Amino acid sequence: MYKYTKAFSSEVGTGSREENASKQKVSRVFKAAALLAVLSVATGCSAVDRLSQIGEAPKLNAIENPTAQPGYKPVQMPMPKPEVASYNANSLWRNGSRAFFKDQRAARIGDILTVSVNITDKANIANETQRSRTAKEDSGISAFIGSQTITQSNKILPGKLLTTDSTSSADGKGSVNRQESLTTNVAAVVTQVLPNGNLVVEGKQEIRVNFEIRELIVAGIVRPEDIQSDNTIDSTKIAQARIAYGGRGQIMDVQQPRYGQQVSDILLPF
Repeated sequence: MYKYTKAFSSEVGTGSREENASKQKVSRVFKAAALLAVLSVATGCSAVDRLSQIGEAPKLNAIENPTAQPGYKPVQMPMPKPEVASYNANSLWRNGSRAFFKDQRAARIGDILTVSVNITDKANIANETQRSRTAKEDSGISAFIGSQTITQSNKILPGKLLTTDSTSSADGKGSVNRQESLTTNVAAVVTQVLPNGNLVVEGKQEIRVNFEIRELIVAGIVRPEDIQSDNTIDSTKIAQARIAYGGRGQIMDVQQPRYGQQVSDILLPF
């Protein structure tokens, strides 16, 4: 009876181990499938969108309110103390007014002004550094307190107690030759008026040529006094300027490395 019970229990234990192993295999399969599903969702959405647009020109984005975008954050800058505006009811002039007659330049939220982007940067730098050092130490002592050199053949030969010789050299060269030029105009919208009267502007322009879209984004802070009479302002007078010029489309896809190569470049340490 004891032997039968022991044999039966061993068989039951073996069966439970096999079941646990099978369950672990199934769990691994489900985890792998879940991981593949996540990766497919991450990359598949854009792939499906691109497949649905085969043979068609890239679609332009709809005009949206910049302040309603998820990443929009109001600009906060150090402001002076606000001045209390006072005026006389019988006078046409009041303190704080910039012009006697109505100004047609952008001054309120929603107004539009033209930004003239004129960027011409050129840098040419060349550096060279050379370094060389030679050191040699020779004591010139053949015997010091009975010190002698013993070779592998057990022969005693007179030697020197200390002799060193080192040489090091380095030669480094570096050069930078950079030249950029961008000239264009873009209309921007006033999205915020700061307490000191400065205007926060943001403009975006999209141009589609065949199957390629070119984007130009301009954002920053401007002074109303810097806006010219024709309601234009130069990009050099924009504080905290953010200017981006790029594009998307078939040509850009060919110029970019594939997703697998980008992942390999990030993850592989060599």
